[in-house]
Amino acid sequence: MQKIFIIIQLILGAYFFGNGQSEMSKEILKPEFAKILDSLQVKGAILIYDVKNKTYYSSDFEWAKTGFIPASTFKIPNSIIALETGVVQNDTVVFAWNGEKRRFKKWEKDLTFKEAFQVSCVPCYQEIARKIGVQRMWAYLDKLNYQGMIFDTSTIDNFWLEGASKFSQMQQIEFLERLYFSRLSISKRTENILKDIMQIEKTERYTLSGKTGWGMRDDMNNGWFVGYVESKGAVYFFATNVEKAETNIEEFPIIRIGATKEAFKVLGLIQ
Repeated sequence: MQKIFIIIQLILGAYFFGNGQSEMSKEILKPEFAKILDSLQVKGAILIYDVKNKTYYSSDFEWAKTGFIPASTFKIPNSIIALETGVVQNDTVVFAWNGEKRRFKKWEKDLTFKEAFQVSCVPCYQEIARKIGVQRMWAYLDKLNYQGMIFDTSTIDNFWLEGASKFSQMQQIEFLERLYFSRLSISKRTENILKDIMQIEKTERYTLSGKTGWGMRDDMNNGWFVGYVESKGAVYFFATNVEKAETNIEEFPIIRIGATKEAFKVLGLIQ
């Protein structure tokens, strides 16, 4: 009987450790977050996780638990897999521009791996995905416990941008927490490179790291901003997902990041 009890404890411990946050986490609804999104005329949810107090804050927990196409937030696991497989050697590897016109001018030049991540160069990461290939992509996503991706040989270079792949805000935070606290089965070198290329802003009061994403769902613009903010000696993980029927290239990125920062202010994480 004692042996059975120990085995059960080990199984439960492995489950909670592997899944990041435990079932003991609290969920607190923040109407202030909803007002932020309403003021920007978008639908969606802001989700923030306070690790120290094991507390989630959100404007809409139902939305936060719903899966959406991950769009360019998939560049986080894609980068990890590229480094772990050796498809990309380091963050200074250069992706040469072939001179063809691209969607954004900032993509129309030679880019290092770090720059390609930070300007979210889709053609660069499509090249990476093709080199990784279907079998290795499946194997590493399983190893990383990054679930919900659907692809084959015909969609290996676009499944995170269109199609049936889905990832929720809750899943985003769980994955990011495992990356931050070295709970992914990857090398320390890969982890350090990811943390470096994800850094967006560093001030005396806080450091902001993350990745944006922009996809389509039922003819609606679906936008992401995921990552973590280090503030007041603690770390807080976030995942914002918003939708808007009509928008423009300049407006949508500002909405995602701006809404998230306003939510940080509500919680007193930044000023």
